[in-house]
Amino acid sequence: MIGYNSNDMDTLKQSLRGLVETVAEWDMLDDKGRQEWGVSSLLSYAKLKGGICEYAYSPALAEKLHDPKVFALINLNMQRRFTSGHALALYENCYRFVRTGSTGWWPLDLFRRLMGVEGSAYYEVFKQLNAKIIKPAVTEVNKTSNIILTPETKKQGRAVTHIRFLIKENPQLAILDMDDGEGARHGEVYVRLRALGVSDRLARQWLSAHGEEVVAAKLDYVEARRNVVSKVGYLSAALDGDFGAPDPVTVEPPNPQAERLRRILEVIRQRTPTQRDADRRLFLSQLTDRAARADFERHAGCRR
Repeated sequence: MIGYNSNDMDTLKQSLRGLVETVAEWDMLDDKGRQEWGVSSLLSYAKLKGGICEYAYSPALAEKLHDPKVFALINLNMQRRFTSGHALALYENCYRFVRTGSTGWWPLDLFRRLMGVEGSAYYEVFKQLNAKIIKPAVTEVNKTSNIILTPETKKQGRAVTHIRFLIKENPQLAILDMDDGEGARHGEVYVRLRALGVSDRLARQWLSAHGEEVVAAKLDYVEARRNVVSKVGYLSAALDGDFGAPDPVTVEPPNPQAERLRRILEVIRQRTPTQRDADRRLFLSQLTDRAARADFERHAGCRR
C-alpha cells in the first residue's frame, strides 16, 4: 500500500467501512441557477485485493468533487485572519461563488444551518439573526478577506424568507488571494513535480503548505526509492507523514496512526476558541441522525 506502512488490515477495513457509511449532502445552485439538493455515501464501494486498495465515489459526488467551482482552494493564511467563526463560515460558503458574483437565494433555514445556529429559538427572529450574525460576519469578511459581500433579502409579506450575497473582489486585499500560483510555476521544484505527474493545482498547494526546500527533499527521497508503483502517491504520503529522512536505515518511519493524531492535535491547538466553537457547530449541522447529534452534543460540549 502506498503511504500505508502497516499490516493492520483490520484498521484499514474499519476506515473504509466508515467512509462508505459516511453521508455527503449538498444543497447548491446548478449552472442554470436552479436549486439542487443531493445526498450520497462518501464512497460507493471499496475493496482490498492483492495488496491494492480500490475505491470509487458515486457518479454524482465525483462530478461535484471534480468541479473546481464547488471546491475552491482557500488560502489558509487568509483563514487565520478571521476571529469570528461565523465570518469564517460565511466566507467559506461565499468564496466559491466569486466568479458568478452571487450565491443565489438561500432560504433562511439553510443559511442558519450554514452558520451553525439552526435549532436556536433566538435566531429564528430575523432581526436578531441580522444584528448578531449577518452584519458582524459581513463586516469582518469585507474588512479581512479578498472579497466584498453585499447581503440582499427577499420577503414574503412582511417576513424575510430568503437571503443572498452579492460578491465582488476586494481590490485592496486581492493580494491575499494566492491561488494563482504564478510565482511557484517558475520554480525548479514545481517543474520536477509536474514531470513526476503531479497536477498543477496539487503542486502549488504542496509548495505553499510545505515550502520548496521541504518538497525538494521529499522529491529526492521518493525518486531514489525503487519498486514504487505510484511515486506521486508515495510523495503525498511522505509530505503528509513527514517521513523520508536522508538516512532511512537509521530513522524509522513514524507510525501512521500516531502521526495522524499528532497532526490533528497540532491543528486543534492552533485554532482559536471561536474557531473551535464554529467547527463544532458546523460538524453538528452535518449530522442527520438524532442519536448521533445527541451523542455529539453530550460529549463535545456544544453550545447553542
